[in-house]
Amino acid sequence: MYRPQALLVMRPDTFRMQFGDREMQRLRSLADLGDPVWSDDIDAPCTRTRLAETEVLFTSWGCPSLTAERLDAAPKLQAVFHCAGSVRGLVSDEFWRREIVVTSGAQANATPVAEYTLAAIIFAGKKAPLLAAQTRMARNDWYSVAAREDLSNYGRTIGILGFSRIGRLVAERLRMLDTAAVLVTDPYADPAAVAAVGGRLVSLDELLSTCDILSLHLPELPQTRHTIGSRELALMPDGATVINTARGGVIDTAALERECVSGRLNAILDVTDPEPLPASSLLYRLDNVMITPHIAGSLGSETRRMSALALDELERFINGLPLAEAVTSQMLEVSA
Repeated sequence: MYRPQALLVMRPDTFRMQFGDREMQRLRSLADLGDPVWSDDIDAPCTRTRLAETEVLFTSWGCPSLTAERLDAAPKLQAVFHCAGSVRGLVSDEFWRREIVVTSGAQANATPVAEYTLAAIIFAGKKAPLLAAQTRMARNDWYSVAAREDLSNYGRTIGILGFSRIGRLVAERLRMLDTAAVLVTDPYADPAAVAAVGGRLVSLDELLSTCDILSLHLPELPQTRHTIGSRELALMPDGATVINTARGGVIDTAALERECVSGRLNAILDVTDPEPLPASSLLYRLDNVMITPHIAGSLGSETRRMSALALDELERFINGLPLAEAVTSQMLEVSA
């Protein structure tokens, strides 16, 4: 079996986190590794020596852009297996001109975000963040706190804005709940694909005015900034919850703050704009807002899903099979 020369380029902490004994054992079973096996400096002389023979490169957080000058140092390079999400800052125009294959771990990274989002939706239905804060002040009378709210995940209408990888996974996972409806808004989504995961494609205004819980899954692009602003938030029913595990900039923070300060809306935010919020932000002080420090994506052992995916892709590459998570320049242009 063909065994390509492989090299890993990423930060030291990333290498330790993503490539343990099991991952390295599998990599050695598929490829030949020289010395050094791994580097955190692609421009170091010893790395340049290895690049001269490298046919496949494993990259992750900490690998700089593969510019023409760096690619010149790797004349035999055929494929890059990226053990993280977006490859936007990694590849260059020269990369595409040389017809080097690149894959992304974005699909594997979507799993923990979808898991976090499902948990957030369930917590939102039970008003758990709000009640957790209020219970600290009502230590002798829990019932009076809980009785004020409709604490249920039965028959809720969930709105998913953005039918991305993550949005699709969230919709699939919502089948475990007895929801009234899963509504999806995305101008590029196929209605049949939405229906296949139990959702229904609707306009943004219908989604906002109907949903009990809004989950955001939009990319961070100039055209998506402040997609949810004062007008959009005003359409949402009283007591609804906004969940953001996408990017902070897709919501107008000031508009959301006004709605949450009034108590009309609740929020569960894993991302904010700016990130982190200023220490003076009122959102930190509100019982009806839960903020987590950007933890929904792959962390710790979860990052090894992306390593496993990259190794799966290497195996497909060696066996001449189509790559499952290949990225093209056209794909990046569409999301630009």
